[in-house]
Amino acid sequence: MDRNLNAFLDAWPGFQEGILTTIYLTLGGAALAFVMALVLGVAASSRLMLVRGVSRTIVEFFRGTSLLVQLFWLFFVLPLLGYELDPLFCGILALGLNYGAYAAEVVRGALAAVPPEQSEAAVALNFTAWQRLHRVTFPQAWVQMIPPLNNLLIQLLKGSALASFILLSDLTYHIGELRKSTGDTVFAFGIGLVIYFVIAYILTLFMNLLEFLAKARLGTGPTLSGLLSLRPERIDDAVGVDR
Repeated sequence: MDRNLNAFLDAWPGFQEGILTTIYLTLGGAALAFVMALVLGVAASSRLMLVRGVSRTIVEFFRGTSLLVQLFWLFFVLPLLGYELDPLFCGILALGLNYGAYAAEVVRGALAAVPPEQSEAAVALNFTAWQRLHRVTFPQAWVQMIPPLNNLLIQLLKGSALASFILLSDLTYHIGELRKSTGDTVFAFGIGLVIYFVIAYILTLFMNLLEFLAKARLGTGPTLSGLLSLRPERIDDAVGVDR
């Protein structure tokens, strides 16, 4: 056991680089996926058939093809066509396109779940289409989007492990190197499980905070004082409803 720990401490500088690479892949892929999800999710709700058709085609293509194949295509096939991309950029691009397609369905579903009476009231108030989306529909849909987007974010983190196949020294790569140096598969991958769990848990806490802020903005969740108090706060207390 001492030999394993010494090997891990010796490999720790490399692990730090691998963790940073994994974080870059996760955050970069998540940012691209979020932008793609917003654009395609809103486009899928368009009244124009052409816009909806283009959106659905893109979503189904990236959902229906393997992330690993997309990654290999960007890294190994594009250079044959004269376009060579940086490995980190390839990883971010593949993760963003693949998970962005899944997230687009989350956005579309959340927007569709907002009661149509909300938009009708905004039309009666002479809101423009952008104002209806920005001020009425999206704030309500955003609360519903966060939990499934949180799940996709964790899936994206785990999917970033595939980047080790395109010569990126990410966390998974260094776990494999630790296994080779120690000869102990249980120890090496046990360390990997713990590190991935810590990163995923931090991301989950951040998404939970976003959900709390989104609900607080709509007045449908506990206030900050209620969240930190020892006595659980009732929702009707938070929104000021008399009982």
